[in-house]
Amino acid sequence: MAAPTAPTGGQHPVPTRIRRQLPTSPWLFAAPGLLVTGAFVLYPFVSTLVNSLTDRRTLLPGHFVGFANFRELLHDDMFWTGLRNSTLYVVGVVPALVVLPLLLALLVQKNIPGITFFRSAFYTPVVASVVVVGLIWVWLLDERGLVNSLLETIGIGRVGFLSDQWLLLLSAMAVTVWKGLGYYMVIYLAALANVPRELHEAAAVDGAGPVRRFLSVTVPAVRSTMVLVAALSSVAAFKVFSEVYLMAGPSGGPAGEDTTLVMLVQRAGTGLTGRVGYASALSVVVFAVTVALMLLVLRADRGEEP
Repeated sequence: MAAPTAPTGGQHPVPTRIRRQLPTSPWLFAAPGLLVTGAFVLYPFVSTLVNSLTDRRTLLPGHFVGFANFRELLHDDMFWTGLRNSTLYVVGVVPALVVLPLLLALLVQKNIPGITFFRSAFYTPVVASVVVVGLIWVWLLDERGLVNSLLETIGIGRVGFLSDQWLLLLSAMAVTVWKGLGYYMVIYLAALANVPRELHEAAAVDGAGPVRRFLSVTVPAVRSTMVLVAALSSVAAFKVFSEVYLMAGPSGGPAGEDTTLVMLVQRAGTGLTGRVGYASALSVVVFAVTVALMLLVLRADRGEEP
């Protein structure tokens, strides 16, 4: 046993052995998390970068080919189709997921009888499986589904929600928005709870109506949360897979015109003859674009700061 050090300044003595072990203690606590991160995040990321520079296939190790996979992407028509659809998905989904959940949060933030039921109802699609949600909407929008039956009953006629290229993409966007409303609503509810009531009262005294108070008080107060929602939803929208895959099928809709980039990754990299190197190059492009989207959102937010 090491002798305790002499107390100084009225403090209790600290054994030398314990004092020597203190610098390494944080690493012992962080080690499990670091191991998990290294095994399931860092290693797959580095492996994807390395594979993108090879012609590796599922059952073959492959050889170094440099940037040949990336040059092939530039001449692949399906790559540009997937990039177009993923970009359109971001443009169509992100504004809706920034604005609509905020309006929904304003409606359910008041403590009135029965409001808990509506909060739970709006949040239910979030906890539901995306596969179940996608199949339900496929049944609703099918040629003989409920929606087309109602449209035919009122004289509009059947609409090819799942057979038309653009209607299918719009239908998938609607499913994504519907499923994400409750999640972002909860984020906005937390932000609205921190908005001082005195600001609304002062604006009301000055004669500001509900719309004016929303634009002048609520929006500036939750602007940082809106930026967060925009960043999260843009990344999720660009990486969309399940909704389009379930509604368009493995082929990506009519002639593959609704294929997204992540669907291309799945299509190229799976199977016994999967082109792992080419799929890895696609994954690197998806990663680079998502990082660029987040940086653009954050830069736009900084540009609006006074």
